Order: sequence, then structure tokens, then C-alpha cells
Amino acid sequence: MNAAFKALADPTRRDIVQLLRDGPRTSGEIAEHFPTAWPTISRHLGQLRDAGLILSERRGQQIVYELNTTVFDDLVEHILDWV
Repeated sequence: MNAAFKALADPTRRDIVQLLRDGPRTSGEIAEHFPTAWPTISRHLGQLRDAGLILSERRGQQIVYELNTTVFDDLVEHILDWV
């Protein structure tokens, strides 16, 4: 749970999560939405994946990312327990 909150602390990673709400996207499709270099976006994707917030699947030459909604359900439940 701590890794998920830490990953979501960064505004770029939150923006990536927002993009993925509309459905799976390739790393290139995600990167084109940001002015930063592709390796930086790749590191952000890695942190989100390591935190379990997104899933990745290799499709030929491309990697496709999508939200892991199960983890988001757990996060919401955890937050609701606080209030």
C-alpha cells in the first residue's frame, strides 16, 4: 500500500494514471503526452508497475500498459477506513 501512495505522490505519474483511465495505451502513446524525454516516462511507468498500479503486456515490439483496477479498489477501501 505504501508503494502505491508513494508512486501516486508524483504529478507525472498521476497524469499517466489519468491517461490510462480511457483504456490501455502503448508506452509511445503515453510518452507523446509529455514534454519530458522517453526514458523519464519509462522510469515513471516502471514505478507505477512496481507499485502494482498498472499492468504491462508485451505485444510484439510494443509494451501496452493498463490500470490495475484491483489495486485501486484496495486503495479506495484503505482510504475509506481512515474516515
